[in-house]
Amino acid sequence: MGAILELKDLSLRFGGVTALAELAMEVRRGELLALIGPNGAGKTSVINCVSGLYRPQAGTVTLIDGDGARHSLNRLPPHRIAALGVARTFQNIELFKHMTVLENLMLGRHVHMKGGVLSGGIYLGRQRRREIEHRTHVERVVDFLNLEPLRSAEVGNLAYGNQRLVELGRALSLDPSLLLLDEPTAGMNAEEKESMARFILDVHEEWGVTVVVVDHDIDVIMDISDRVVVLDFGRKIAEGPPDRVRRDPAVIDAYLGHARTGP
Repeated sequence: MGAILELKDLSLRFGGVTALAELAMEVRRGELLALIGPNGAGKTSVINCVSGLYRPQAGTVTLIDGDGARHSLNRLPPHRIAALGVARTFQNIELFKHMTVLENLMLGRHVHMKGGVLSGGIYLGRQRRREIEHRTHVERVVDFLNLEPLRSAEVGNLAYGNQRLVELGRALSLDPSLLLLDEPTAGMNAEEKESMARFILDVHEEWGVTVVVVDHDIDVIMDISDRVVVLDFGRKIAEGPPDRVRRDPAVIDAYLGHARTGP
């Protein structure tokens, strides 16, 4: 499959700190790509550059749609990038805590909601049909993530693991072609991590969504990913199938501080 996302010579600096240094990588359409590396390696910076929260000082970020058209994301604001089919979750949960689960999921549809004051006010014709379509898609997400019992609950009252699911659900409500997951299992116990990993696999396999996942749990990453890219100090040091990357001396050195020898 061809690429859905290309990063070329991407550089990002904060004062004297280099977060990304001439990074080049691609995400292939239909794959589940894991982006890993030690703390401070630049993983979240990549996601922030793709989603429009950061603007790199150099290099290009290009999204390729299903028709082969190329869209430069470098100067687009986040809502325009979302409208192109790029959704994300955050390392720190970013939900509206005083709104219900269903209301948070409906917010994920905002980039698709169109209509003037007149059509919105009288709620007729196309506007009504669109509202039904939006709700139908959100109900599909509710069913998929088993959130039906929680649909009317305020998000701030939910257990942490369920809040993580709601954030995933809000991203899925956008109906993305590219899903960026930043530490989706952070703070979860072993059972919650296993459940989240299953949902991510199902999103990828059943919904056909291209997924980029950042996570520190190497066991989870190696189990679910098709391909792994490893960053260290903002540079790519390895990429390939999980089993090969796990044995790469440069990866071992980045995580442990020295390359192990022997069997």
